[in-house]
Amino acid sequence: MDLIKIAEQAFESGKAASFPDFKAGDTVTVTYRIKEGDKERLQKFRGVVIQIKGMDAFTRTFTVRKVSGGIGVERIFPYQSPFIDSIEVNKVGKVRRARIYYLRDLSGKKARIKEKKFVKASAE
Repeated sequence: MDLIKIAEQAFESGKAASFPDFKAGDTVTVTYRIKEGDKERLQKFRGVVIQIKGMDAFTRTFTVRKVSGGIGVERIFPYQSPFIDSIEVNKVGKVRRARIYYLRDLSGKKARIKEKKFVKASAE
C-alpha cells in the first residue's frame, strides 16, 4: 500500500465531514482558532468563497474574500485544518463559475452576488 495513503488514514479526522457543503459564491463564516503566545482565541472570518481547490479531502483548500475598510482581504483555509472550529453557510450564492476571480476587480453594488432562492414543495 502507498505510504501517503497510510499517513492520510492515520491523520484522518471526522471533523471535516461535519462541515456543511458549500461552493464558490456562497457567503460563509469560518471560525478559526488563533494562538497568541500561550493564549488561544476564536476569530470569525466572514466572506464570499472565491474558489475551492484540491480533489481529495487532505489537499482541499478554499479561499474566502471579504472587504474590510475598503480593502479586499483574502484568506486561504485548508479544509482539514485542526484550527477551523466551525464553518457556517450564511447565504447560498447564484454563480455560473467555479472560480469567481472577477470579484477582485469589482466594488460596490457590482460586487454583489445574487442569492439562490429555494422553492418549497407543497405537501398535498
